Amino acid sequence: MAVLAWVMMGLALWHFSVFLPDRFWGGIVGAFLGALLGSVVFGLLIHAGGVPSREETGLITAIQAAPGALLGMAAMYLEGARRERAAG
Repeated sequence: MAVLAWVMMGLALWHFSVFLPDRFWGGIVGAFLGALLGSVVFGLLIHAGGVPSREETGLITAIQAAPGALLGMAAMYLEGARRERAAG
């Protein structure tokens, strides 16, 4: 259940990428992948590589994935902007 909460948080924050210029590496799909992978990786890092059980999963579990989703989208955005500058 924790992975589902992390993925849902990444998905929820991904929806706000429409308010940014489309400079994500891979476009909107790149932003989507960055948000999902970032939230899951960050959630695993917080819990030392483990996944909390169903009983340990709560609202705070989903909120813990928010920084990872934002970092994942930021990484995709920065890489896309770098490639755009390099292309001229």
